[in-house]
Amino acid sequence: MGLELYLDLLSQPCRAVYIFAKKNRIPFELRPVDLLKGQHLSDAFAQVNPLKKVPALKDGNFTLAESVAILLYLTRKYKVPDHWYPQDVQACALVDEYLAWQHTALRRSCLRALWHKVMFPIFLGEPVSPEMLEATLAELDVTVQLLEDRFLQNKTFLTGPHISLADLVAITELMHPVGAGCQVFEGRPRLAAWRQRVEAAVGEDLFREAHEVILKAKDSPPADPTIKQKLMPLVLAMIQ
Repeated sequence: MGLELYLDLLSQPCRAVYIFAKKNRIPFELRPVDLLKGQHLSDAFAQVNPLKKVPALKDGNFTLAESVAILLYLTRKYKVPDHWYPQDVQACALVDEYLAWQHTALRRSCLRALWHKVMFPIFLGEPVSPEMLEATLAELDVTVQLLEDRFLQNKTFLTGPHISLADLVAITELMHPVGAGCQVFEGRPRLAAWRQRVEAAVGEDLFREAHEVILKAKDSPPADPTIKQKLMPLVLAMIQ
């Protein structure tokens, strides 16, 4: 059995892994995992990833969780172009810096924006107070500004003149609030131009394909009560 990737493209880290593998023509078998149906909580999936999260990778008898670890594994095993994760020590360190920062910064803000604006009221049928939504969107604005001022600055891409894993991880995060109807690129010409460059580097068709699900998040049908009961505590813990 060759490389298997367990993904749900509703998930931003899954989209990063999917785009990276497709763009670099890495052969893999897609194993869909439907998060909104709770398939990641099954005993069968726990055999692949005991953490019960996506993305997950299975390569023969080897299994791996966590999106950054998976992306780095793919860069090393398949010898992809150097710009994704440079061999130069300082250039590589800049990518590492962004990947370390984003976990508790941009990811958190983007995830909260999607759930508070769309998924709680529409999918779970749980109202979100105007005060909480306002605070969430204000936090998102601060974090996106930090991304632009600290990391992008006036560069072509986040860590230099070429696209890297940092850009791929960042753009898939930012598409979460876009899927919730947030205009995160509006009034930010530097960031909007960067998005266009990332899309062009990845390929517009692939970018569109990977984000089709999240851009339809507002159309999610209400959760089955049993699924809601299973997901609610996990979602609350995830977006704290």
